[in-house]
Amino acid sequence: MNSIDYYTAVFEIFNRFFDRENLCVDVTPYIIEDYITYLREKEPPLSSVTINTYLRGLRAMLYFFMERDYMPKFKFSLLKQDKKIKETYTEAELRLLLKKPDIKKCVFAEYRTWVMSNYFLATGNRLATALSLNIGDIDFKNYEITLRKVKNRRQHIIPLSSSLSKVLQEYLLYRKGSPEDLLFCNRFGEPLTKSAVTSAIRRYNLTRGVEKTSIHLYRHTFAKNWILNGGDIFRLKSILGHSSLDIVKEYAEMFGADLKRDFDAFNPLDNLEGLRNRGNSIRMVK
Repeated sequence: MNSIDYYTAVFEIFNRFFDRENLCVDVTPYIIEDYITYLREKEPPLSSVTINTYLRGLRAMLYFFMERDYMPKFKFSLLKQDKKIKETYTEAELRLLLKKPDIKKCVFAEYRTWVMSNYFLATGNRLATALSLNIGDIDFKNYEITLRKVKNRRQHIIPLSSSLSKVLQEYLLYRKGSPEDLLFCNRFGEPLTKSAVTSAIRRYNLTRGVEKTSIHLYRHTFAKNWILNGGDIFRLKSILGHSSLDIVKEYAEMFGADLKRDFDAFNPLDNLEGLRNRGNSIRMVK
């Protein structure tokens, strides 16, 4: 959903509750409180995440009016909600998804989807970012990828892993094209749509026995494995293109339980030679 559609939907939902001609004059903090109660009492029940989605859009519109003195200024907060553990692909699922298809037998679409699966896992990029890439944005010499279309609109460069470099170099032998051409395209060299890639990933995953079919899960999986492998959140923030550390801190907190994996094997106290077995018994002084 694009921004215009989102704000239109948010306004329509609020308008069902508050059908007044003079929106700017009549909306007060008390009206917002009543609106929250209205949303909470809807049937079927709405989750706090959904309610916050409505409130976030409404707040943006009202604050816009307030900044231009169309209405009295006041603030209102979103609902507090529990942070859910972000779903990721498991190691077993990744092995199924990253198993290379037989190039001699598969069609270009399947091979391209395999390449894109590798790309999403290796970069944590959003779909829109990947679809905007040109071949020339991949710098194989310096192992860099230039991202020109990102959510915060700040063009930046991320590292190109050696494994992904090999995958992309082979892919370009089949895809061909010039530096100005799109990296990912259909078999006729034309641009891919988001819906086309989403459908392709869904079919690809299901045929390989993986029930999860979300492209965005690759982003969560990238973040999780980055943290578990000892990567710092400052570089993770830069690679994922977030404007603040808040979201990457959430990743660190959410996947904290996984940090216990093999904890004894890596814990320095458990690995210092001679410390654990120094003396077989303790005798209290009488």
